[in-house]
Amino acid sequence: MRYPISSKLFQTAKQLIPGGVNSPVRAFRNVGGEPFFVRRAKGSRIEDIDGKSYIDFIGTWGPAILGHAPMSVINAVHEAAKNGLSFGIPNVLEVEMAQMITQWVPSVEKVRMTNSGTEATMSAIRLARGFTKRDKIVKFDGCYHGHSDSLLVAAGSGALTHGEPDSAGVPAVFAAQTIVLPLNDPEALESVFAKCGDEISALIVEPYPANAGLILPKPGFLQLLRDITAKYGTVLIFDEVMTGFRLGKAGVQGLEGITPDLSCFGKVIGGGLPVGAFGGRADIMDHLAPLGPVYQAGTLSGNPLAMVAGITQLHELEKAGAYETLDGIGARLEAGIRSIFLKKGIPHRFNRVGSMFCLFFADHEIVNLQSVMKQDLELFKKFFWALIDRGVYIAPSPYETGFLSLAHSNEDIDQSLEAMEQALMSI
Repeated sequence: MRYPISSKLFQTAKQLIPGGVNSPVRAFRNVGGEPFFVRRAKGSRIEDIDGKSYIDFIGTWGPAILGHAPMSVINAVHEAAKNGLSFGIPNVLEVEMAQMITQWVPSVEKVRMTNSGTEATMSAIRLARGFTKRDKIVKFDGCYHGHSDSLLVAAGSGALTHGEPDSAGVPAVFAAQTIVLPLNDPEALESVFAKCGDEISALIVEPYPANAGLILPKPGFLQLLRDITAKYGTVLIFDEVMTGFRLGKAGVQGLEGITPDLSCFGKVIGGGLPVGAFGGRADIMDHLAPLGPVYQAGTLSGNPLAMVAGITQLHELEKAGAYETLDGIGARLEAGIRSIFLKKGIPHRFNRVGSMFCLFFADHEIVNLQSVMKQDLELFKKFFWALIDRGVYIAPSPYETGFLSLAHSNEDIDQSLEAMEQALMSI
C-alpha cells in the first residue's frame, strides 16, 4: 500500500463526504486507486500524512504561482487577520485590489469581486444577458467555466444544435439556451452566428483552454471571436480564471492583443484563498446592482484576507523578471520532457505557455476536446503512478493542466525529469 494512513482516512471520508472528496478530480477516478491526503506544503513541495514528499506540479490548480506558503503572503494574511476575518462592509483592500486589476488589465474598467471562478463566470453570463436583453450563449466543447447550470452543458449532435445537460440536475430548458461548438472551428462558429447571431447574448471562452489539458487556439481564431461578436452585438467574455495574472500582467488578452468586453479571474488573485472577480467595460458593468437591474451579491465577496493575500502576491509578481523566470523554468521542463520522449520513441504532444503545460500521450495534433480524448489514457495512468512512486505529483487526470511556480528550482526540474525517464522505463 502506497500510503496506509491516507487510505484509512479516505475510507472514513467516504462515509461522510460524497465520494470522499469535496471536488471530483481529487478522487483520482481518472487514474484509478486512491488519493493521498496532504499534511503541509512549502515552496515547490507537498507532504502527505504518511510523511512522503512530492515535487508538486499542480500548485493548488494554479494559485500557488509563488510556491506554497510564501512568507510574504503568510505574513500579510496574519497581520490582516488581527483586524478581523470578515466584515460584510466595504474595506480598503477591495479598492486596492480593484485598482491593481484595472491597472494591469486595460480592458477592465470596472471590476466586482466574488468568492470563486464559478461565481465570476455565472455572474458575467447573467450580466451579459441583462445588458443585451438576449438569452442564448455560446461556449466551446472542452472549456470549463465552473459548475453553474447555464455552463455545465455538453455539445449537442451538431454545430447548430443546442447543448445537452452535462450533469443531472441541470434543467433541459437551461441547456437549450446554450450552444456548444468545437474549438478552433471557424466554419461552425460562422454558421451559428449567421443563423442566430442576433439572439446570442454572450460568447464565453477560455482563450487558452486549460480544463481539457492545455489546448492552444489556432492563429487568428481569437481575433475571429472578437470580430464576429462585435458584428452581432454579442458580449465577448474571456474566462481567464486560470490564465489571468499567471501568463503575464494582462493574461492571454495581453499576449494576444485581443480586447474582450468582460473578463473573469480567480486563482492567482487570491493567493490560495477563495476568490473570483469579473470586470470589463464600464457601460456593461454599470448594469449591475445597485446601479442597474442585474442582481449579484456575496456576503464574503472582497473578504479582507483573500484581498490582502492576492494583493501581496501580485506585488511579488511585479518584481523584475518574475514572468521571465517562470517562462525559463517552463522552457527547461519542456526541453527535458521532449528529449526524454523522443529518445524513448514514445508518441507525445507537449503544449506549454509560460508556466502552464500539458503532456499528451498522442501522436496527433491537439486542437479540441475530440483530439484530447484520443490520447493513450492507459499509458497516462501508468505514468502517473510511476511518478507518484518517485515523488513527483502531476495532475491525477490526463485532462488537466500543470502549473509551475517561482519556487521550482533547476534542481526540482532536473530531479523530476530523471523521475520521468525512470517512470517511462518502468512501464
